[in-house]
Amino acid sequence: MSRPKVSFEFFPPRNLEASFRLWDCVNVLAPLAPDFISVTYGAGGTTRQLTHEAVTTLHRATGLPVAAHLTCVNASRAETLEIAETYAEAGVTQIVALRGDAPKGEAKFTAHPDGFASSVELISALAETGKFTLRVGAYPEKHPEAAAKLDAGATSAITQFFFEAETFFRFRDAATKAGITAPIIPGILPIENWAGARRFAESCGTSIPQVVHDAFEHATRDGNTDLLATALATELCDDLIEGGVEHLHFYTLNRPELTRDVCHALGVSPKVRLQNVA
Repeated sequence: MSRPKVSFEFFPPRNLEASFRLWDCVNVLAPLAPDFISVTYGAGGTTRQLTHEAVTTLHRATGLPVAAHLTCVNASRAETLEIAETYAEAGVTQIVALRGDAPKGEAKFTAHPDGFASSVELISALAETGKFTLRVGAYPEKHPEAAAKLDAGATSAITQFFFEAETFFRFRDAATKAGITAPIIPGILPIENWAGARRFAESCGTSIPQVVHDAFEHATRDGNTDLLATALATELCDDLIEGGVEHLHFYTLNRPELTRDVCHALGVSPKVRLQNVA
């Protein structure tokens, strides 16, 4: 089995303790030589400044390629493009361009009166600057809708997490039939907390196989959830690699241990050391 490329997603810290956790997470995973790391944007743009600070600090301190999440929510076109320009000036040239979730308490996305109405509009505007490598989101349990995003200027798509390799392969086949030739990177969620993962899956329409549900219910009672999570995520990644996947994107939730253990099981061993981290 060949060593896959890996990338890691973090979320920006909201307080001092969370900042230390983020740095611990980066220090654990950076030696695995990720293709890139990304930093999320909170629902409704609630972490806009925190995301900007985390992205620019990680880029400056680690030297790793950092992709900043950027959304259309609660911002005008000018404000959104200004944020993008500050990234370019800081040397951050990768963006994960998303429409974004509705602010808390709102049932659906509503475009800002002077803002981008969709991720396609956002991607197109960012592509016109010629300054960024653009990635987009995709949902593997829905019909491939990424074609328009890729046509607008994105170069790859990252999927929401899923539990069975066949889910990804069906989506990849459908994407190919839809004329999508750009790389589609599967998103992997090593399950740190089963209750939280279940709620997350329900909120984004991810199907939970009954066998996975039963296994975690039993493991929770027995106190073996970490062992089960590592085994299931490793098996999923093995199946994906055997099916031709060359790049895996891990949703770390700023808790690096399970992601590290899965990567080690896949043969992704430490390659580099972090430098210049205070």
